[in-house]
Amino acid sequence: MKKRFDVKGMTCAACQSAVEKAASKLDGVSSCQVNLLNNNMDIEYDDKLCSDEMIIDAINKAGYSASLPNTESKIVNNDKNHDLRDLIISFIFLLLTMYVSMGHMMLGWPVFSFIDMHINPLGFALIQFLLILPIVFIYRRYFVSGITKLIKGHPNMDTLIAVGSIASLLYGIIALFIISYGMATNNPELVEKYHMNLYYESAGMILTLVSLGKYFEGLSKKKTTKAIEDLVNLSPKTANVLIDDKEVNINSKDIKVNDIVILRKGDILAVDGRIIEGSLSINEANITGESIPKYKTIDDFCYSGTVVDTGYAKMMATKVGDDTSINTIIKLVEEASNSKAPISKLADRISSIFVPVIFLISIVTFIVNFIVSKNFELAFRFAITVLVIACPCALGLATPVAIMVGTGKGASNGLLIRNAEILENTGKIKTIVFDKTGTITNGDPRVVDFINYSNLDLKSILYSIESKSSHPLAKAIIEYTKDSKLLDVNDLEIIDGRGIKCKIDSNTYYIGNDKYLLDNNIDNKLTKEIDDYSKNGKTVLLILENNNIAGLITLMDIPKKDSSVAIDELNKLGIDTIMLTGDNKLCSESIAKEVNIKEVISEVLPTEKGEVIKRLKNERDGLVAMVGDGVNDAIALAEADVSISVSNGSDIAIESSDIILLHNNLLDISNVIRLSKRVLTTIKICLFWAFFYNLICVVIATGAFYYAKNGFSINPMIASIAMSISSVSVVLTALTINFFKVKNVNREEKVEIEEVENKMKELTINVEGMMCMHCVKHVEDACKKVNNVCDAKASLDNKNVVVSYNDDVNKDEIIKNIIDAGYEVK
Repeated sequence: MKKRFDVKGMTCAACQSAVEKAASKLDGVSSCQVNLLNNNMDIEYDDKLCSDEMIIDAINKAGYSASLPNTESKIVNNDKNHDLRDLIISFIFLLLTMYVSMGHMMLGWPVFSFIDMHINPLGFALIQFLLILPIVFIYRRYFVSGITKLIKGHPNMDTLIAVGSIASLLYGIIALFIISYGMATNNPELVEKYHMNLYYESAGMILTLVSLGKYFEGLSKKKTTKAIEDLVNLSPKTANVLIDDKEVNINSKDIKVNDIVILRKGDILAVDGRIIEGSLSINEANITGESIPKYKTIDDFCYSGTVVDTGYAKMMATKVGDDTSINTIIKLVEEASNSKAPISKLADRISSIFVPVIFLISIVTFIVNFIVSKNFELAFRFAITVLVIACPCALGLATPVAIMVGTGKGASNGLLIRNAEILENTGKIKTIVFDKTGTITNGDPRVVDFINYSNLDLKSILYSIESKSSHPLAKAIIEYTKDSKLLDVNDLEIIDGRGIKCKIDSNTYYIGNDKYLLDNNIDNKLTKEIDDYSKNGKTVLLILENNNIAGLITLMDIPKKDSSVAIDELNKLGIDTIMLTGDNKLCSESIAKEVNIKEVISEVLPTEKGEVIKRLKNERDGLVAMVGDGVNDAIALAEADVSISVSNGSDIAIESSDIILLHNNLLDISNVIRLSKRVLTTIKICLFWAFFYNLICVVIATGAFYYAKNGFSINPMIASIAMSISSVSVVLTALTINFFKVKNVNREEKVEIEEVENKMKELTINVEGMMCMHCVKHVEDACKKVNNVCDAKASLDNKNVVVSYNDDVNKDEIIKNIIDAGYEVK
């Protein structure tokens, strides 16, 4: 069982480590990941050995507070205003304290006699103590948390702040009593010595400036979750549902499967579903990245988070709640941001011992400086400075903030990454293997050539046999022969990697590739014709009757417009590209040459693809990625180091790939690799800063340079500022990932695509009678039925249809189909 718990009280990497240890010690817990940025914990456990109550109790005993997530929204703005109010009040009292303690050093500043340290040293010390108490009260949480964690054996950043502040306060209180004693015994030397060494302002400065840094850090961290917030905002709070034949506006969470949802212009879909009445034009850019609205009619699927441009329809809900497309995307992004990258392991190990080491350094600093200088106040100041300047918070934030921003940036650009480890590994890919059909090509094969060498009704035979098949090519053949008769088919046999075999009446028929002829020692008289077709990128299927060639049919699936540009971009990154397909060698090489893929592995069965990936992993340097549709290539995707699925959003909920490219754009493969490298570089910079900044600051804080000629040192006030800078700088560095730009097709690449498109010819036909989007679809479908037609785009405004085709096309057949569909051609 896997669950998420909210954890309160974590302030730094040491807290994160303590919570993780406390949960991991429980019996039945197999994995635990704590996220300091989101203040939560993902834990996987055996519910027979462990329970929610046991987990919560273990975290509470460690000094933190754990609970199951509250589904109600949190009021963020009130928290922010509360923190700001505390800061304003603290700064007022801090400035007053600074005025009392240092006002006499400012030329021209009025100094009242009752706070003059020479006239009234006891009042001078007492009023500073009284002014600092409100600050101590406001930020008492540091003392409660820090001391509690110290007692429980899990010291953290709060412990360092608490001990540093308490030490300063205690020293000031002791100094106050000594001043009082000196005045009572008439010892002016004793009074003068201690009224110059009060540390009240240091205690106030530590608490206030550290809180100021935490406030700015909090504001910066909120920006890292912007991508998830934007996705959440795509889910509407309410929807109009048909209940007892009445339209009722209800909470989106209350929609159930099979409920009828009413959709109108401007509505954002709250759930996934199928249209059962009416028609719509829907903008699916939020899910698929396609900016052009899509026409939806009866039985068409619609996705949550998309927007109705025009129309009215009734939709039956099929996926609701957490199962909707948009909620699945949000879940993926949250899981990725909560996961840990392998690069963070070193930081985790250091964080677990960081605070105890700092305490030890502080004690050694005091002892060494006191021995060297014989000055208690100086040694005490250096010890306090060491405690204050060390900030384990930066170590804990370095990786999760960058992961959060990186995965969020990816999601906002249609790049869904499963977890932090995948995000890190993607930048190490050196070889990418592509499936051909539906990945490099459009996945919409069309019949190009049909030759009948016999007197048989081959179209009826084809239609009858392929109607029983689920092969991707069967759909194209069925569409081509759908006006034929349906014959009785018996003894159907699917021959893997070859084709389909059956009996019609007393005759045996085979439809498939020429490998079947070789397997059965059948003379192939069409070898030259097959090779010629294959060299032009066409897939050739033979039709056999009783082991005699009766006909031939060719199909072609043209490459996507952006395939060659995307492959070129990967080649520029130094990545080897390979096409892995079950198609024949000549056809595969023709497609590969067209899109600039360097290597082809052809004629491979689906069950063999996994072995090919395994072999490549052993032979190649770096990681091997597989790009496919996530279904037909399941074995290969599972075997690859990184699996990438090019999706149109329809199967998001069941997608098992490591990376999902929602925009169905191969160019996003290079984008996700560049994003991975950018995030990894940012993490390294953050970790370097967190490690070495702390190291340098701690060394300076010990007073190591104080005794040198022209030496220098820093006091607790400067230390508290430096500590805040450490955390804020790490967060701001991670936020630079937001400047990452995905690469789209530039002008030169557009020219290349246009040159490919120009190889196809266009025919414009004026059509009268189109009244709505239904008509547009009917006209386009009528044109696409004709051989060699690659695409058809009808326009209501222009009253025409533009037909794209290659080779020769029967124009009269196109016109006839349009007229038969009920429209007039001019």
